[in-house]
Amino acid sequence: MATRKLLLLPGDGIGPEAMAEVSKLIAVMNAEFDAGFETESGLVGGAAYDAHGQAISDADMERALAADAVLFGAVGGPKWDGVPYEVRPEAGLLRLRKELELFANLRPAICYPALAASSSLKKELVEGLDILIVRELTGGVYFGEPKEIVDLGNGQKRAVDTQVYDTFEIERIAGVAFELARTRRNKVCSMEKHNVMKSGVLWKEVVAATHQAKYADVELTHMLADAGGMQLVRQPKQFDVIVTDNLFGDMLSDVAAMLTGSLGMLPSASLGAPDPATGKRRALYEPVHGSAPDIAGQGIANPIAMIASFAMCLRYSFNMIEEADRLEGAIAAVLEDGLRTRDILSEGGREVSTSAMGSAIVEKFRALAA
Repeated sequence: MATRKLLLLPGDGIGPEAMAEVSKLIAVMNAEFDAGFETESGLVGGAAYDAHGQAISDADMERALAADAVLFGAVGGPKWDGVPYEVRPEAGLLRLRKELELFANLRPAICYPALAASSSLKKELVEGLDILIVRELTGGVYFGEPKEIVDLGNGQKRAVDTQVYDTFEIERIAGVAFELARTRRNKVCSMEKHNVMKSGVLWKEVVAATHQAKYADVELTHMLADAGGMQLVRQPKQFDVIVTDNLFGDMLSDVAAMLTGSLGMLPSASLGAPDPATGKRRALYEPVHGSAPDIAGQGIANPIAMIASFAMCLRYSFNMIEEADRLEGAIAAVLEDGLRTRDILSEGGREVSTSAMGSAIVEKFRALAA
């Protein structure tokens, strides 16, 4: 069997604790199910800055480029607030996205039945929720130039960020959204701000043209991004796939995350274009929750988003559909059993540690394979 090469980048804060639970699962899959995973570990974010003075070293970047997939924990924390902007912890993630050419970020928002009461919204609004936000990841205001702060004199400064999109960038992310919609409920809502932004005008125009040319069978609607944020908390189940740019995707996916009860629940996948020769995509998988430095090292972090990100890795990078389904089923079953980390604890639940939650999911994964 071919080896499946994974690079693990735990990062900062709760990243290493969550990644340890995935490592536990990988070890079981290799030992008991002959999965053939070969793992390497590296540093990213503040941990990499402390070791190398960079947010990710050139050596670890080369390992990422050589891997079949990258599993990423989280970066950042108050400890590194004063470091130079170009080597801040988040710069490591941005470099990975840019050099791996990961233009498509998939962020599912799924409300597990056992957690419907944990959402800040009424249970009937989120029960059965299953939406997917497709965010363009390598363009827009996060990467546009010029990006600068200019001293104007007399105590005045001017900050400039540039929102830039070319036609091909919008076409390819729209294509991903339409293709994924065909495997779901066949609905795409495109969100932008064409009323005040020229990039929004082009975005809407190109998405509509792409739809007409190749994906007319998919239902397409358009919505202003601010109205989309309102509708996500008003009536979230109206959506299937949402496609949007880098900035709005960042914001809207965090809104969608809280619909499910906790940021600790949601995975994500960042994918590149298929290789013309092999069909394989470069890919990075990460939880949405961030580094949560306030609870790091306490053993109370929720590892489910990290484990569910590995399930997305099994599905999208290795076509291990049965194993991905089983792992997602294991997560749902453990929640049905009443196990809860502190962030999702409610009346009737049993609080468990990060490690205990990870072990329970591994055991349930084993049981479902029997």
